[in-house]
Amino acid sequence: MPSAAWKRPVEGPATLRRPLGVAVSSQWPWSPQPGCLIGAVNLKSSNRTPVVQEFGSVELSCIITDSQTSDPRIEWKKIQNGETTYVFFDNKIQGVLVGRAEILGKTSLKIWNVTRTDSALYRCEVVARNDRKEIDEIMIELTVQVKPVTPVCRVPKAVPVGKMATLHCQESEGHPRPHYSWYRNDVPLPTDSRANPRFRNSSFHLNSETGTLVFSAVHKDDSGRYYCIASNDAGSARCEEQEMEVYDLNIGGIIGGVLVVLAVLALITLGICCAYRRGYFINSKQDGESYKNPGKADGVNYIRTDEEVIFSKPGNPGEPSRKNSVPPWKLCGSPRKISE
Repeated sequence: MPSAAWKRPVEGPATLRRPLGVAVSSQWPWSPQPGCLIGAVNLKSSNRTPVVQEFGSVELSCIITDSQTSDPRIEWKKIQNGETTYVFFDNKIQGVLVGRAEILGKTSLKIWNVTRTDSALYRCEVVARNDRKEIDEIMIELTVQVKPVTPVCRVPKAVPVGKMATLHCQESEGHPRPHYSWYRNDVPLPTDSRANPRFRNSSFHLNSETGTLVFSAVHKDDSGRYYCIASNDAGSARCEEQEMEVYDLNIGGIIGGVLVVLAVLALITLGICCAYRRGYFINSKQDGESYKNPGKADGVNYIRTDEEVIFSKPGNPGEPSRKNSVPPWKLCGSPRKISE
């Protein structure tokens, strides 16, 4: 066992030193007499940023490198969302870690069956009453990785040439947040079509953070089978592929449809005009009562009902009138005068 001695310089500028004769004990643990505090507790960790996948196990390393206290007090605290809770206190596992954690090597904390809610800051605190510096602490950041689940993809089924199209991909379980990539016919798409000559006939942009694939103007070459993959350090997952068809606009068909609509409107307008000329929009008196047409000077009365036009000759009120139905195709013609 090596020996040691304490020395102090003599008074004045001389550099000669002489031993004081103070022996250093080789016994450990060593408990100093009350009032003799010469140590300082210090902590270190072999890994301050451990990473573990969900449902695995992890050790939060906290090691005492220097202390004169044989039985220091150990505490572990969890800091999450601005709240601090005990996970080891009074020599017992506390809170959410009960039944799936233990203390290793006096100060380190081991956790089994880790879940995503265990991702947090953990603080190891040691109190050594017999040390000159009684308290020390160390912070450890635990990251629990969660594999993504199958993302939800939305792909438009049909888009006309030249129109904008947006494809969506979203996943909510992965931790850390996954990155997204899109595939067309099993070929990965770049984040920008302009960056790859292979896609010079396309015009799209992919946001790998949000999973959105936007075509500013689709081309025929953009037709195909699309699917998305969400991935992080814990794994990846993909959605089912979906077909997107890009079709040409039928200009001739559109023009023909417009012409048909215009023709129908013209026929309706013509029918309204004819009905107006025949007097269908003039309030009539009771059925069978004649009225004088001021535009006719021949002395012939014209009588109409709701369903037919009746012509009668004046002068014989008791004589039954003769009815003469007018075909629909002659409604717009001038009314005919019935001879006596």
